[in-house]
Amino acid sequence: MICIIIVDDFVRLIGKIEQLMATLVLSNKLKSNMKYNLFLFLALVLGITLACGGEAPQEGSKQKPKSMIEDDTKEEASDKGIGEVKNVELNDPLDPEMVKYGKAIYELKCAACHKLTDQRVVGPGWDGITSRRTPEWIMNMTLNVDVMLAEDPEARKLLEQCLVRMPNQNLSRTEARNVLEFMYANDGETVGS
Repeated sequence: MICIIIVDDFVRLIGKIEQLMATLVLSNKLKSNMKYNLFLFLALVLGITLACGGEAPQEGSKQKPKSMIEDDTKEEASDKGIGEVKNVELNDPLDPEMVKYGKAIYELKCAACHKLTDQRVVGPGWDGITSRRTPEWIMNMTLNVDVMLAEDPEARKLLEQCLVRMPNQNLSRTEARNVLEFMYANDGETVGS
């Protein structure tokens, strides 16, 4: 706001300088209009630079570039992610019905962005996901994606890599648990009969 006011005042000042220069040009009969235009341009650049330049950083302090992602974390991040899922009991062996429903959900809502290999399409590939992330983190990312992308450091790193926010798929907790079971099956865990 202050910068706009200063720039506005500076524009008025440039107008007065322009009138003064016009008088000088006419009175001195300068034939070079280029000098006049160069002076105005340099005066304008200098004025804007001084008006909006802000404070120079002090010695020893580095200003970090701002990211598209907010830096504030409201909750202590953990390997379980941020959300209501605090504990997931895994099936050993995996439940074949849950795997089947999880695969159907994957094909309907996830396959457009995630491959079952390590290949990244829009989002990261799912191969090995269950060895890199805890089941709670995966569930929280599936159910609470907006908060995870805003507050969880690992989710934010993924966003920086992929540059596309994962949309909320509005899965129920049961659906998300079925998808998790399918992820474990995809990573080679034993499925019961």
